[in-house]
This record gives sequence, structure tokens and C-alpha cells, in this order.
Amino acid sequence: MPYYAQRPALRNGLRSAASLLPLNTTAKAPFNSLRVSFYPSALMPYSSQKNHPSFVSRPFIFSHRLSPDCSTHIGDGGDSVGMSRLPSPLFAPIPLRNLRNKGFKNLLPRKRLFSSTATTASLLPPSPVASDAEMMSDSSESEAVRQGKRISKELMTTSSADRGRYLRIVDVSPRDGLQNLKGKPVPTEVKKELVERLLEAGVRNIEVGSFVRGDWVPQMADTPHLLPLLPPFTGKTLSPPSPVSRSESPFSGRPSSPSIGPLTSEHLPPHAEDVHYPVLVPNMRGLDNLIKLQEDWCTKGLPALTDEIAVFVSATEAFSQANNHAPISKVLGSLPSVINKAKSHGFRVRGYVSCVITCPYSGPTDPNQAVDVAEKLLQMGCYEVSMGDTTGEGDPDSWKILWDRMKEKGLDMDKIAAHCHDTFSLALSSILSLVPYGLKTIDSSLAGLGGCPYSPGATGNVPTEDVVYALHKMGYETGIDLDRLVESGNWLANKLGVRNESRVGRAIWARRQRREEIEGKGAETEDGM
Repeated sequence: MPYYAQRPALRNGLRSAASLLPLNTTAKAPFNSLRVSFYPSALMPYSSQKNHPSFVSRPFIFSHRLSPDCSTHIGDGGDSVGMSRLPSPLFAPIPLRNLRNKGFKNLLPRKRLFSSTATTASLLPPSPVASDAEMMSDSSESEAVRQGKRISKELMTTSSADRGRYLRIVDVSPRDGLQNLKGKPVPTEVKKELVERLLEAGVRNIEVGSFVRGDWVPQMADTPHLLPLLPPFTGKTLSPPSPVSRSESPFSGRPSSPSIGPLTSEHLPPHAEDVHYPVLVPNMRGLDNLIKLQEDWCTKGLPALTDEIAVFVSATEAFSQANNHAPISKVLGSLPSVINKAKSHGFRVRGYVSCVITCPYSGPTDPNQAVDVAEKLLQMGCYEVSMGDTTGEGDPDSWKILWDRMKEKGLDMDKIAAHCHDTFSLALSSILSLVPYGLKTIDSSLAGLGGCPYSPGATGNVPTEDVVYALHKMGYETGIDLDRLVESGNWLANKLGVRNESRVGRAIWARRQRREEIEGKGAETEDGM
């Protein structure tokens, strides 16, 4: 169970109390993970113990990644200390001032935390979290400097060199996220701003729409009007915003500005800066409409609108009939001509396989069937195939079975992406379980938007904010600015009048609102937030 500190006044007291932890630490996990238990009765005078029996009767349980300054999982709140432990529900919080008055003044300073045992210290990587002096608000600071002290920095979510491997994020919110919304179509200007905000946050692969019949998917009817409004789809004029752990980002203004210079990072490959706007093309008619639009645009001496299309096939016959109105064999038979024509016109092609774990109509999907469809798409010339858990019923075990089956079949795993819906809250855990096995590309949706009109009950895709937070927390690189991403997710949810399904987005936004409230009143908290 993760250790959580609920109150802002906790940090200093926690450092003091936790300085005794090495006396009773037990490592039960690999590098950068730790599990610790201790009885707080050892830290309290007997007079206090008898007044707080639930506080001393059972141990606190720490797990997950702990930093030397105990800043992992620090939360917001009032003036009291709150701790989460197992298993007593009778815990009574004790104010920090009481702890200091009852014998805690002479505990070890935080610099000696975890220094008494070499074993414990070796498990902990250097913490990128700012010091107290950096975190404290200063009335003389400019607003720009204050904005530089991001929530993501405090949460240790900036990418580091622990692993440093780059993972590509494909945000599908403008297409897969919006296509299933009920009511009036989302205005084109809102979609345009959504794409621009994603670009400003550092997202470089954005599925912007689809060339389908407007009466079938009304939310996608304006895709031909949206594409000409977007910034150039590729090139080096757009650079990833600098993560907070490195230099401050010069990224300002709209992303179409040609004055933005390149921003280097040792963790990002050169192609990470390229912008792509894939559009879904279900058949030859959709491709012809896209080609005509692009040719008309280019004859005016203007740059191309996009360089990528996506095609899709179901892994089950039942879903293929519902979604494509044709059996799988017929859909696959129609795709070579579409893919070849697209490539001849300069488009690269991405493939989707839906219902790779379960089907809303026929139940569990045979992994061999899903692998066969993916293999055929790669053989047809798709540069990448995204395996879609349309119903959101996948879990780490079922995904590992599918992943192993693809490897056994000899598929190029560098060309396989994961597309997980979060219907049962297992999307993120499934994705993270595949990262150690070489997953390189992840589909996600801002604010967790999404769904499928042909999959009853399926909810949105895994939130982009949650994926980026988790990957950065684990030391991987995405080139994405989490704080700007959260701002965009909050903006989008408010604009659409829907709930923001990103837990990370809601948590970071709440912290920011709380900080602004405190700073507005001139208040100062002990943890500098």
C-alpha cells in the first residue's frame, strides 16, 4: 500500500520521524523501490501513547519510491499530520506542533536520512526534487519564476537519466476522444485549439480526425475543414518543451511560430521533434477524399496537410460486422489497394486492430486471431500496428499473453503500439507492465476522453496525463510538459462540460488551485506549497 501524507505541514515532521527508519527497514523490491514498516510508539513518550492507542498499536507501512527528503506522495490539506497505514481504521491525526512539543526536537536532520545503512541507501536514486529554499514562495519573485516551480517538479515526475528511454505518445483525443460525444458537434475552433494546446505541451503525434461519413460519425464531419487550420504537420520548427529538471522552456506563443528554435535533450531522439497528424481512413472513398483535399491545398503553393493515415481491422468477426459491416476477410482484402495508393501519394500508414482482448459481442478474443490480423497489416506495409483493447477488459496478464504470442510469431515488436481503454481502471497498469518488455509507443487521450459507438459500455482511453506522469515517475522520457498537459486537460473538460477522467490531472489541478488560494491570502505553509 503506498504511503501517503495528507497534510502540507507534514513534510518537516515526517523528515524527522523518518530519520529513524533505517533502524527497521527491510528491502523487498528492486532498485528505486522500498517497503518499510515501523512502530511510531518508539517515537512517542508514554504519556502520548496512552492517549493515542490507535496511533501506536499498529505499524505504518511505506512502499513505492521514497526520496531522501520524503517528498514522494506529499499532499495538500490543513495543519494536521495525516498518515495512511494498515490496518486500523481508528487512527487519530496528531498536530505537528504537538509532535514537536513531545520530544521530537532533537531527531536526526533530514540530510542523515537513510544514511545509517548502506543497503537502504543503495536502493534510492538521487532525488530531483527541489530543496526547501527553492520551494518557498518569495514575494519578490516574478510570476514567470513562480510558474517555473511546477507541481510536477514537487511530485518527482520530471524525466531523469535513471532509465532515460524515450517512449512515443500518440494522443488520440481529437479523433477517438471526441467521436463518441453525444449532442451538438464540437466546434472546429475548439478542436483547433485542442491540437495547438497539445503541441504546446510537447505532444508531437496527434490523431486529429477521420474521413468517414458525417451521418455515421457527426463529430468527425469537419475533419476536412480542421486540417487546413492546423500548424505545419512536420519539420523542426516545433521543439519539445524543456522538462522542469532542465533549463526553463523558451516555448511561448502559439506553436505555429517559426521563431522557435530547436531545444536539445540528451534523452530525446531526433525524430521526437517531428509533428504528425494521422487521420483515420476506413476505405478507398475516404482516402480519395483526403487526397483530393491535399492536392487542392498543395496547388495553392501551401504545405501538405498531413503525411499519415490510419486503417483499422477488428480481431473478431462479430465486431467487424458491427463496425465495418463486413467480415474480417473482406476488410483485409480491401486494404492492400488503400495502403499502396496512400504510400504512393506520400502517406505513411498506421494500422489498428480492435478488440484484441475481448469483444463486446462475442466475449474473449483468441490471441492468435489478433496476432494474425496484426501480422497481415505489417505485411501490407503499415509502419506500425496499434493493438486496441476496445472494451477495456485487458489486464497485465492478458496483455502479456498477447505480447508473448506476437513475439513467438516473429512480429517486429518495435512496430507494435498499445491502445488501452480504461473501462475497468486497468489500462495504465497494463501499459506499465509492457514497458519493461520493450513497448515503445502508447496511445492515450487527453482527460481520458473516448469510447466506441459500437462497444456498449466502453469508456474513454487511458488519460495522457496519467501515462506521462507514470512514465516520468519511473524515469522514462516523453518530451511532454506534464503541467501544460494538465492545463489542457482541465480546459478541454470544462469546454465540453464533461468530467476530467484523469486522476493525475484532477490531483495536480487541485494542488495548483490550493496553492493559488494560499498565495492569494498571503499565507505560507511549512512545505512551501
